[in-house]
Amino acid sequence: LFCLLLPTGCDRGRHPRELGKEAPSFTLPAGAQTVRLSQYRGQVVLFHFWASWCAPCVDEIPSLMALHRRLPHLVILGVSIDSDPQAYRSFLAENQIDFPTIRDPSEDTMHRYGTVQIPESYLIDRSGHILRKYVSEQDWTNPEIIGTLSSTLNAKH
Repeated sequence: LFCLLLPTGCDRGRHPRELGKEAPSFTLPAGAQTVRLSQYRGQVVLFHFWASWCAPCVDEIPSLMALHRRLPHLVILGVSIDSDPQAYRSFLAENQIDFPTIRDPSEDTMHRYGTVQIPESYLIDRSGHILRKYVSEQDWTNPEIIGTLSSTLNAKH
C-alpha cells in the first residue's frame, strides 16, 4: 500500500507533474460576468482553491489577505468550492475578503488542476505556466514565500 501511495504523495509536493506546464484554462461565471484565466495573461497569479467550511482554509485567510496588501501586483484569485452560495457570500462579507474570488461548486476547475484536497494554490507566471504548487495551509507572510513571489514578480517578462 505504501508503494502505491508514494507516487501520489510525491506529486502533491514541491515538484508535481504540473510544474513548467501551461496552467489549465478555465471559464467560470462570476455573477453577470465571466472569469477566464486568459484574462490574467501577462500577470503573476496565485490561484488558490478553498472553501468556507474548510478549517485550514479559514485559518490561512488572514495571511493570504496580508500577502495581498504586501504584494499588490500579485493577482490572488480564489476559487471556492462552496456548494451553498449564501454561506460563500456570508463568509466573504464577514471576513472582508479583499482579493478576487469566484465560486465553482462543481469542483471541475479544481480537478483540472489535479487538486484533491484543499487548501491548495498554484503560482502561475506571466506566460501562463505553473511555477509552484503550494499544498495545504500556508503562512503567506513567511519570508521564503514572500521571496519566491517577489522574485517571480520582478522577473523579466
